[in-house]
Amino acid sequence: MTNNKMNQLADEINQLLSKSIPESSLNTNLEDSMRYSLEAGGKRIRPVLLLLTLEMLSNEYEKGISAALGLEMIHTYSLIHDDLPPMDNDDYRRGKLTNHKVFGEWKAILAGDALLTKAFDIIVNDDKLENSAKIKLIQRLSFASGHLGMVGGQTLDMQSEGEGTSVDIQTLEQIHNAKTGALLKFAVMAAVDIANPEKYVAEKLESYSEHLGLMFQIKDDLLDVYGDEAKLGKSVGSDIENDKSTYVSLLGQQGAEDKMKYHTDAAYEDLKQLPDCYNTDNLVYIIELFNNRES
Repeated sequence: MTNNKMNQLADEINQLLSKSIPESSLNTNLEDSMRYSLEAGGKRIRPVLLLLTLEMLSNEYEKGISAALGLEMIHTYSLIHDDLPPMDNDDYRRGKLTNHKVFGEWKAILAGDALLTKAFDIIVNDDKLENSAKIKLIQRLSFASGHLGMVGGQTLDMQSEGEGTSVDIQTLEQIHNAKTGALLKFAVMAAVDIANPEKYVAEKLESYSEHLGLMFQIKDDLLDVYGDEAKLGKSVGSDIENDKSTYVSLLGQQGAEDKMKYHTDAAYEDLKQLPDCYNTDNLVYIIELFNNRES
C-alpha cells in the first residue's frame, strides 16, 4: 500500500465527517464548535485502520464507515476535553487554536459531550449493518471509550501527575493501554465484529492492535524529545518541562527505542501468523507508518 490508499480513505472520511453534523433547529452555534475540532485535520489513522482491517477481512470496507466516523468523533471529543485548562491546558492543537480558545470553555465541554453521543447515534442508524453487528460495536466502543478504557486511562494518568514520584513501567503501560491503546484496539476489533472471522484470526488481530497502541504512545514520547515542532503542531519538551512520566523518562531514549522495537517485531509476527488467504500488506504498512511518523 502506498500513501495514496490511506489518503483516499482519509479524504472519504473527511467528506463524510463534514456532512455528519448538520445545523440544528435550536439556533446555537454548538455545531460550529463540534465541526471546528472534527475538521481540524489529522491523518485519521484510527478510522483508516478500521477500514483497512475490514477490507483485508471481507473486501467490504464500506460496512465499517459508520463505526469509523463514530470512532473519530470520540477521539475528537477526547482531544477537546484534554486541551481544557484543568487537564493539559493547551492553546494549540495541530497548529490551530484549541476549541475552548475559540468557543469558550463551557461550549467546548458541550461540543465534546455532543460528539461522544453522536458517535453511537451514527452507528445505530446505519442501515448497512446487521443489528447483531451494531450491538457488538456499541458494546465494544462504550467499553473502549469509558471508565475501563480511554477515560479510565486518562484518569490514571492525571492521578499519577504531580505526586513527586514517577510511576513504574507497569503502571505506565496500564495507562497507555487504556488511554491511547483502547481506541486503536477498537479500530481493529470493530472490523472483526463486522466481518466475524474465525477465532484464531480475531486473537492475532487483537494482539496486533495492542502492540500498535503501545507503539503509538512510545513514538509520541520519543517525538517529545526529538520531534519537529512545525510538523507536530505543538512544542516539544513539554513532558520533561512538566516532569511527566514517559517511556523516555523511565527507560531513557535508547530504552524507549528498544521497547518500540519489541512491540514492532511482535506486531509483525502477529500478522505473519494470519492465514495466507489474508493480504496483510496494508496492516504491515501501518506498522511502518507508526515507526516512521513525525507527527
